Amino acid sequence: MTFHRACALTDIPEDEGLAVDLEELTVVLARDGEDVYALQDLCSHAAVPLSEGEVADCQIECWLHGSMFDLRSGKPTNLPATEPVATFPVDLRDGDVYVDVDTTLNGVTPA
Repeated sequence: MTFHRACALTDIPEDEGLAVDLEELTVVLARDGEDVYALQDLCSHAAVPLSEGEVADCQIECWLHGSMFDLRSGKPTNLPATEPVATFPVDLRDGDVYVDVDTTLNGVTPA
């Protein structure tokens, strides 16, 4: 695994995502308590950045049509989205967030 520094942990808001460009991919980082998750920053229903949506209850919302995605699995939890988004490994080191964008946790190939 090749982890790339994405940001400081304190850069990620409690209730919204943070878009970060890593390699040739934009990921959204989101927090649920002390846990940090990385997903591709692109709704699977419409090409809309998930980082513009709200984060609550371990889900991130696509602001355009209201689909929610589970931060752990990338799976949509309501319509209109039916396909999951790619999720990536996260490593926390000394207050910084690192992401491996070469490996997906859920087997979804980034769009």
